[in-house]
Amino acid sequence: MSKKLLYSIFSLLFVVMPLKADDWWWDKMEYLIYTPKYFGPNAFPIPELMAADLPTRWEVEVRGEFHKMTGDKTKDVFARAYIPIVKGKAGIAISGVYQEWYETSPEVRDERSAVEVKSPIPCHGDIIVNCYYQILRNKKWADIVISANIKTASGGRVCDARYTDAASYWFDANIGRTVWSVPSAGFALRLQALAGFYCWMTNDDRNRQNDAICYGVGARATWKSFLLDADFSGFSGYRGEGDKPMVIRTKLEYELKKNIISFRYKHGVRDYLYDSYSIAYIRCF
Repeated sequence: MSKKLLYSIFSLLFVVMPLKADDWWWDKMEYLIYTPKYFGPNAFPIPELMAADLPTRWEVEVRGEFHKMTGDKTKDVFARAYIPIVKGKAGIAISGVYQEWYETSPEVRDERSAVEVKSPIPCHGDIIVNCYYQILRNKKWADIVISANIKTASGGRVCDARYTDAASYWFDANIGRTVWSVPSAGFALRLQALAGFYCWMTNDDRNRQNDAICYGVGARATWKSFLLDADFSGFSGYRGEGDKPMVIRTKLEYELKKNIISFRYKHGVRDYLYDSYSIAYIRCF
């Protein structure tokens, strides 16, 4: 067999094999389940409580996160920028996972109908844009902030069930009220709640989107330069296939001269099966 013929055969194989792999992957798309239970920890952001108290300063944040569950270990670098508008009466936040590293067990890969147990190429997350507006400030009753939020379809590795390659959006109202304060000691305790509507696109031709109610309740305590925040939050979809995540979140922050160190812990109660730990540096301007 001539060298030219051998070269032609190998060249043809290198062209045809990737096409077959791609065809196999696209055939598998219909088996993905577009819910938090069957995707990575960053695919479906759960709306965050903010005590209905918008920041009046610019904030730039870099956060390192570690998520773990049986059969999945994930690390990522998260970044966020917050821009106050109209003297703090409104604001815009832009955030997202800069890069994610993960490794799953074969069992988790198969359960999610994924292709690989870890990414052969860099995996980047979705961009999230949050728009806030303070509609009420009333010390006697409550403070209220409403928001409109969108998650883009820019995340990668949908083939490994890490990001959905589909848009999501949600609208919510944050309510907060200070129930106890000791100004001389620099202490305040604030109760907070959240309610809204959450929607995301799916891969189901008959039901192109899943609609959910999002919710949250919690408390925030501040003492001098420390902040401690805890909440119970989630959303509830209507399809009932892993689309009702519940989480308990805690956050401890310390500020020194416009520099904030933040520690977070998140525990999945239902349909979000991860325990998540993070440390962040926030610079205020």
